[in-house]
Amino acid sequence: MRRPTEGGWRAWLSPLVYLSSNRISLLGVVAVTTGGVLWLFLLPSFLRGEAPNPYIGILIFLALPAVFFGGLALIPLGIALERRRRRRLGDAAPHPVLDRRSPELRRLLTFFGVTTVANLIIGSQLAYRAVHYMDSVTFCGQTCHKVMAPEFAAYQGSPHSRVACVACHIGPGASWFVRSKLSGTGQVFATILNTYPRPIPAPVENLRPARETCEQCHWPQKFGADRLRVLSSFATDEGNTRTTTVLLMRIGGGHDRRGIHGAHLDPGVTIEYAHADRARQNIPWVRYQNATTGRTTVYVAADVSPESVRGLPRRIMDCMDCHNRPTHAFELPEPAVNHALAIGRLSPALPWVKKMATELLKREYASQEEAAQAIPAALERYYREHYPQIYRKNRDEIARAGRVLVEIHQRNVFPTMKVNWGTYPNNIGHSDFPGCFRCHDDRTAADGHKITQDCNACHRILAMEEPSPKILAELGLSDAQ
Repeated sequence: MRRPTEGGWRAWLSPLVYLSSNRISLLGVVAVTTGGVLWLFLLPSFLRGEAPNPYIGILIFLALPAVFFGGLALIPLGIALERRRRRRLGDAAPHPVLDRRSPELRRLLTFFGVTTVANLIIGSQLAYRAVHYMDSVTFCGQTCHKVMAPEFAAYQGSPHSRVACVACHIGPGASWFVRSKLSGTGQVFATILNTYPRPIPAPVENLRPARETCEQCHWPQKFGADRLRVLSSFATDEGNTRTTTVLLMRIGGGHDRRGIHGAHLDPGVTIEYAHADRARQNIPWVRYQNATTGRTTVYVAADVSPESVRGLPRRIMDCMDCHNRPTHAFELPEPAVNHALAIGRLSPALPWVKKMATELLKREYASQEEAAQAIPAALERYYREHYPQIYRKNRDEIARAGRVLVEIHQRNVFPTMKVNWGTYPNNIGHSDFPGCFRCHDDRTAADGHKITQDCNACHRILAMEEPSPKILAELGLSDAQ
């Protein structure tokens, strides 16, 4: 049998066969084989793309691909290292001779071809499912359960609860996907080392601009007609007296400078601001530019000198500056109880329930488990001691009220993450947090223009805390209360 010619294909293939019999390459072969066999057994899970829980999902969709691709990488790495070692030692042992007429060579090439095709099939599915799993709500919200518990709880009850996390946090395109995964690597290590901040800081730094994510579905530059808002509140008296506020919100937009969207986000309008705190709640400087009219106006808060804002971080205003909690919105006790009463989850027929519910929610509890025990017990004890007849007659209703309060507490307060009532301000409106008034405080520019604080600039008040607003009766909406 003659030796292969120098530089021929057999001369290239022969060392691979010879050098692949090293420990590193063999370990790679074992890893690839193990990954392939496990993939075969777990094929139903891969076809469904689901796992019973997030931790099993990590093993199936992340650990298994790592074993498989790691094994593939070890095979050529072992060959390269073995070849270097032999050259360094001056090992001149002859390579096995390969001849195209040899049945051993044909079997080797057949095996190589079949395994290559199998590796491509298995590897492509492993890679696809790994990426798909990392984009899933399960991975984002439940893998690091303790860390993400507050955000995931808020997400589940939000208007975007059927929108995948990555649709807003990453958006379309590969560049932001890669950037987010690189950023996430540091977060994984922080979780493993228990060095992550508590609570998680907000707003998110370096978030993709809202015009590349939010505006894939929403379009603030399109005209929006005025919208009616009906807000119910209940007094902290024995009868839980109900009053209603009715607002006509001026949405605007669509090249109409009036209305909320028109004034802030219409084409040609650019608003830049400087903030004195990380949460962007203290805004001492605002610059308004209108490319259509050519107007540029700078507003500085009354108690701030222009020199003091020069070194502050600046930001171009977008949707997220008002809608800063579009999905992960946390409530305060009073609004949460008002909402539960308005939709009938809490019964207004229970005397003093608004006052008791608010007080019980505001108490400090060492853990959610302690709150889940203490809140229903305290509410039941109150009615048993002060209203025994009502307690006997409405025992089930009182028990249900206790469960509702526990639900409210558990989606808003997370002691282990140091998330309490008001930890995360919501900038929509101005009832619970400064919101609009961060800028709209009647500050006046040098040319006399003013950032108005007039209520009618954004909404018209049709009824203010009235027991039975006439406007709702006229519109046939009185039953909506």
